[in-house]
Amino acid sequence: MNSKIEHSKDTAASGGDIVKYAAAVLLALAGLFAWFWFGAPENATQNAWSGPLRGLGVIVGLLAGLGVFMLTAKGRDTREFLSESRFELRKVVWPTRQEAIRMTWVVMVVVTILSLLLGGFDYLIQLATQWFLGR
Repeated sequence: MNSKIEHSKDTAASGGDIVKYAAAVLLALAGLFAWFWFGAPENATQNAWSGPLRGLGVIVGLLAGLGVFMLTAKGRDTREFLSESRFELRKVVWPTRQEAIRMTWVVMVVVTILSLLLGGFDYLIQLATQWFLGR
């Protein structure tokens, strides 16, 4: 195996990381604030933004927050995790189209058979309960 497992030596966030986390959250909230502030009816007369422009403000705020987050230690760990996940996905042997279709049919048949069995048991239990309560 080529995968490596290392745990971070410092689990506590540094002061700089905490500031970056706060900045990332504030940037994301600023994008959401732009959506609501510039779409409010009372603000529509002086500074109304169209829907796509407000949506762009949200996207920019979220991307800026994500960018600042990626500069932190947790962001580095996230980038490393995504890189290793991509590496592992390259090693997966995906089924062919024919194998996928065949397995889909097997699953549908098994689910149908099990649902009929459970429905039959439910019906028998219902009849037995009615018979006992009817006595």
